[in-house]
Amino acid sequence: MMSIQDTIRQQVTDNSVVLYMKGTPSFPQCGFSSGAVQILKNCGVSFAAVNVLADADIRQGIKEYANWPTIPQLYIKGEFVGGSDIMKELYANGELQTMLNEFKDAE
Repeated sequence: MMSIQDTIRQQVTDNSVVLYMKGTPSFPQCGFSSGAVQILKNCGVSFAAVNVLADADIRQGIKEYANWPTIPQLYIKGEFVGGSDIMKELYANGELQTMLNEFKDAE
């Protein structure tokens, strides 16, 4: 059986952009997750969303995976980018858009 860390590793490597969040993109369960979804939508990218509220093992496991205590968490190409504050900062200075440029949905 795969460990929860293996499952997370697979999720972040199988998808170019992954957001671990509370709730779903259409129904976020916390303000930080809602903000993170909005930022990604503003960047015009499709992303995989993992609802940590639906799986307690993932919810705990993702904190250990990145050694980051809070949700949401953004991964791009398997690399941990950060939580909502870091996403806001990167978005405000344009870095996030650059990081996500190659994943933009075709117009």
